[in-house]
Amino acid sequence: MTINRRGFLKVLGVTGAALAVGRDLKAAPNSNTEIDFRGVLYDSARCKGCHGCEYDCADANGLPPPDPAKDLPLVRQTSETKRTVVNQYNTSKGKVFIKMQCMHCSQPACVAACLTQAMHKTKAGPVIWRSDKCMGCRYCMISCPFDIPKFEYHSPNPKIQKCDMCYERLKTGEMPACAANCPNEALLYGTRRQLISEARKRIVENPKLYVDYLYGEDEAGGTCWLYLSPVNFKELGMKTNLQKASYPALTKGFLYSVPTIFVLFPALLSGIYQATKNNTKNEEDKS
Repeated sequence: MTINRRGFLKVLGVTGAALAVGRDLKAAPNSNTEIDFRGVLYDSARCKGCHGCEYDCADANGLPPPDPAKDLPLVRQTSETKRTVVNQYNTSKGKVFIKMQCMHCSQPACVAACLTQAMHKTKAGPVIWRSDKCMGCRYCMISCPFDIPKFEYHSPNPKIQKCDMCYERLKTGEMPACAANCPNEALLYGTRRQLISEARKRIVENPKLYVDYLYGEDEAGGTCWLYLSPVNFKELGMKTNLQKASYPALTKGFLYSVPTIFVLFPALLSGIYQATKNNTKNEEDKS
């Protein structure tokens, strides 16, 4: 039997059971406006499409530099070598740019689906991938409602690649590289609460410039990347049919009633992974 992305997100059955191992089963509140996660407000009305953030991201994360802007297609997806992309759309108000990267959900589906806690929501806000815990199941890719995590299929030592909001920079008091260097101030870094307040202020003060909607405030339970736009977000290729509740919250009732075998299953897989990892290392040492 096959299961599509929507079905996976609706049930998160066995994968969601990973929450039951060493974690609080209580789902976080639906409203995240009071949580001081760090995040970024992207204002597409200010973005000029210079693609500088792509170069800054590549440089900060040791990735190949992007192709020259003149050679780029108007619409691209993030990939294993591009953690962020800036796309151009011809809209009802003319040319508008939109930046795409991991949304850093307040209650991430990828974290709930991860059997070994390789995907981790930090207290600061960024969702990061931890290579030492990953078993390569790629459930994070299936579960993400924004289609963000990418797998290095052609690498002998594959990783999951996604924006981590420059987490290492944040730990030293710096801001994400893209937000630090944006020449048009289209990217504003701060706490989620501050960003929501600033976004609402801009909408009220410039009602003819912005649509009266803040993307990411409620999508998928709320995200740490928030978006302002001069046009309907559907015109910018954004997913406008996502539910407002977080996807992990759908499994809250399920987790209290699952049989013990399902609760223990993630721990079993994790043990098998660690044992395999250790055996491989021992064989390499002997050779």
